[in-house]
Amino acid sequence: ILPIRGKILNVASATADKIRANSEIADLGLALGCGFRKDCNTDNLRYDRIIIMTDADVDGAHIATLLMTFFFQEMPEVVRRGHLYLAQPPLYRLTAGKESAYARDDAHRAELEATQFKGKNVDVGRFKGLGEMNPQQLRETTMDPAKRSLVRITLPPEYEGRAAVKELVDKLMGRDPAQRFMFIQNRAGELDPEMIDA
Repeated sequence: ILPIRGKILNVASATADKIRANSEIADLGLALGCGFRKDCNTDNLRYDRIIIMTDADVDGAHIATLLMTFFFQEMPEVVRRGHLYLAQPPLYRLTAGKESAYARDDAHRAELEATQFKGKNVDVGRFKGLGEMNPQQLRETTMDPAKRSLVRITLPPEYEGRAAVKELVDKLMGRDPAQRFMFIQNRAGELDPEMIDA
């Protein structure tokens, strides 16, 4: 486990010198052992799975986005070969008597309340972050390979070459907010209407 202290550098808008000088990025590169950019050799990768694990809130999502941006730009082959994952820690713990279950988000909570806990007096606890869970809860929800939920991070097939990946990263995480705005506007029809209302 390599702890990252808060938000890492946004590599999409940083110079190569600034990226090289960042101690957290240097630590991450050292831990993985496969090198950066054109020197990245996944045969030297020390781990089969790299799992990004952050709090299930907006700050956690931002940290995960910055880390994914790092991998997309600095180690795209690690992503292409299926080594990068995102842990899905729960947001809620539902308890009724001796029965308990974890919900990853509001929709999952509503589903559990309508099925498993239907008609029961349910106590709902909300986790503010991974640090709020006791070790047993963290193990059974996020660390245990038999119970945890992971999402494999992939690159769309159209982003095969390094230049195409760089263009995508610049569009989504670069200095020009107009490109992000355009990306969101072009995909507004794909959004869940309930999410728009929320």
